Amino acid sequence: MNSTDKIKRYVVCGICLLGIILAVPNILPISMLNKLPSWFPKDAVCLGLDLSGGSHLLMEVDLDCAEQERLSQLSQEIRQTLRKGNIRFSGLPYAAKLGEKSLKFKLDDATQVAQAHNTLSNIDRDFSVSIKEEDVEITLNESAKQAMYREIVDKSIEIIRRRIDASGTRELVITRQGADRILVQIPGVQDPARVKALIGRTAKLTFRLVENSAPELSSRPTSPMVGTGYQYLPHADSSGYIAVRNQSMVGGDMLTDARQEYDEFNRSQVSFKFNNIGAKRFAKVTRENVGKRFAIVLDGKIISAPTIQEAITGGAGRITSSHFSAQEANDLALLLRAGALPAPLKAVEERTVGPGLGSDSIKAGTTATIIAIVFVALFMVVVYGNFGFIASIAVVFNIVLLIAALSCLQATLTLPGIAGIALTVGMAVDANVLINERIREELRGGSKPRQAVEAGYNRAFSSILDSNLTTLFGTACLYIFGSGPIRGFAVTLSLGILASMFTAITLTRFIVDNWYLRGKRQQNMLI
Repeated sequence: MNSTDKIKRYVVCGICLLGIILAVPNILPISMLNKLPSWFPKDAVCLGLDLSGGSHLLMEVDLDCAEQERLSQLSQEIRQTLRKGNIRFSGLPYAAKLGEKSLKFKLDDATQVAQAHNTLSNIDRDFSVSIKEEDVEITLNESAKQAMYREIVDKSIEIIRRRIDASGTRELVITRQGADRILVQIPGVQDPARVKALIGRTAKLTFRLVENSAPELSSRPTSPMVGTGYQYLPHADSSGYIAVRNQSMVGGDMLTDARQEYDEFNRSQVSFKFNNIGAKRFAKVTRENVGKRFAIVLDGKIISAPTIQEAITGGAGRITSSHFSAQEANDLALLLRAGALPAPLKAVEERTVGPGLGSDSIKAGTTATIIAIVFVALFMVVVYGNFGFIASIAVVFNIVLLIAALSCLQATLTLPGIAGIALTVGMAVDANVLINERIREELRGGSKPRQAVEAGYNRAFSSILDSNLTTLFGTACLYIFGSGPIRGFAVTLSLGILASMFTAITLTRFIVDNWYLRGKRQQNMLI
């Protein structure tokens, strides 16, 4: 045996042994797992909502707040555009109030009405401009409003999914209910309160300059800061209020990454990186405002307000806070990576769901899989003899490797996933059937056993690869365009196909080469 064959033997044995080790936690009781050494993997496949229960949340999207935000952004654009055009105005609010459906202000010069109408109409085509004498009213068109509502709900669904299930393997159920509600079902959740907190936080991050002319206050100001260009926001670490400018320097939408780390004093912090546009804008702002304070604002609260010592040109920074725990910093990093919600969410219904089909479904699925393995094994042994027995061993290892892969991914198994495993058992022997038939043809043609095996594996490989690739293309489409259980079925079936290709092409070849073709067994080779 040459060195290449030895390496192949070690690789095949190593993969099979690793698969057994990773799959073992799924059959051992928790008490026994706790007694195992710390280095031993203890991750097991999670059970879905229909098998083990979980959390059921009904969230409502605050569409009025989203409309207010849109009007506030438009107010800033209107202010800048009218000033560039030397059009005098008064009474334009810096930010729309909650519940307001339009922006209202006055023109100071009646002779500029036509110019103002043309200028305002070109700012945003989704808004209608109405001017009566000097009174201006700008409202969002009904069709644009409905399109904005749909986009907000769709984006909220995607962000919720990224926050809870970045890998796409937990088989969440996240669907729209009505015009402004989202149903979230999360299987196997141990801490539903934390999940609700992750879902409900808007996670809107902005960087704003502190207004140095306004003093810090110990309590919320009683009168609104109308027309001042700044507003008071509470500090997360104290009961004080700091005045920050309304205009955002840089937004969290320009972040490319956020991670929980520790500083030199072993305190939790969140490090972040900007994209190219954000890095350039952040460098420009910090360069022009050295010596001034800037505030890091998250969901209307100031996390910190440090002084700019020098221009920050690296496109990276960090968020520190005296009240950060490791879990809070990790959650904040997760929220920033997933992105900010376009509108706040509030829970209107929350309950813990018991298993719908529970242990009966698990028993039925397990029984179906075992029966499938037994019947497939019997068929292969009857039709192909010893080579059928080898194929049956490959099927067993195929299931072991599939369970091991699902355990590593911390995937959630539901009834469709069990169906994918049962289907994998049947598909796992397809490759072996092609190989065995090829070997049989070669033996009938007068080839010697070793040459027949070589030819059987080599000539069947292209057919096996083509058939499995086409199936993988189908599962990829299911994963990309599907959601929830459909995605889980696609993941399970894809992993099963990859495992079957390994066991059918590599593992069975290893067994045949190292057992059947040695000694006198090959003298009377029957298949």
